[in-house]
Amino acid sequence: MIRRREFITLLGGAAAWPLAARAQRADRVRRIGVLMAGDESAFIQALADLGWNDGRNVWIDLRRYGGDINRIRALAHELVGLQPDIILTTATPPTVALQRETRAIPIVFVNVGDPVASGLVATLNRPSGNVTGFTNYEASLGGKWLELLSEIAPGLKRPAIMFNPDTAPVSTFMPSFQTAARSLKVVPIIAPVHSDVEIETAITTLGREPGGGLVVPPDGFMLVHRASIITAAARNNAPAVYTFSESARDGGLLSYGPDVVDIFRRAATYVDRILRGEKPGDLPVQLPTKFEMIVNSKTAKALGLAIPPSILLRADEVIE
Repeated sequence: MIRRREFITLLGGAAAWPLAARAQRADRVRRIGVLMAGDESAFIQALADLGWNDGRNVWIDLRRYGGDINRIRALAHELVGLQPDIILTTATPPTVALQRETRAIPIVFVNVGDPVASGLVATLNRPSGNVTGFTNYEASLGGKWLELLSEIAPGLKRPAIMFNPDTAPVSTFMPSFQTAARSLKVVPIIAPVHSDVEIETAITTLGREPGGGLVVPPDGFMLVHRASIITAAARNNAPAVYTFSESARDGGLLSYGPDVVDIFRRAATYVDRILRGEKPGDLPVQLPTKFEMIVNSKTAKALGLAIPPSILLRADEVIE
């Protein structure tokens, strides 16, 4: 890439600069920052389908975060310091951290529970600032997860909802979770965790008495630590319902949530539109349109559970 001063010198004068500058802007490699906890491949593929290829006409700066809020803030500061053309992020805490760092660089989010309550956008239809994206959760899901857990594990008596309070939008789902618990006449347990050790302790405690079960709401920390949760749940005979499909595919009993691949594809279209000149504040925040349920039959058998026909009929995928 030729700097402005070098280009003027090569052509022998400033008169040629405006035309050269336009050509340079059209051809230059754009820079996309990405701050996320999970797999970025769906987003990268969707970008490629739209004509943006990493290493050719875009450069992607990827940063992964776990459940440490201080690390999230540090990575947000680092990404903004790189001055990308746009940033894609997942979940509420990273998006909030990025917005605190910049009100100029466009930010597209996914997995944010309530962007209005979080102060990220003015309204869903007209975000107004430099942030927009895709909220992929509804408040009613808290109750839905518990109902599915009760359906697949009919002996459920003591369901726990496990989350990291530093990173999870659990307040969005707690009211419907507790309402469903009253309706099902089960005793809800609140299980905040911050580490693998606390995950192990909470699930071991849950498994000491019959009727324990687990709901794992959307949380970047829980996604990163899903292996610990799945292993502890299996060891303590605790049936668990997860949000992300990766958990069911990795050995969890059941997952139910928005189709994450579809959301990342849709997010890529927003990135594309903003890179081509549209403003994030003019692009409405969108709700999920596709949900998926995945059931792990092998895990159900190991837990001594028979998957009811009502769930098998609704499942998008059954892992044998």
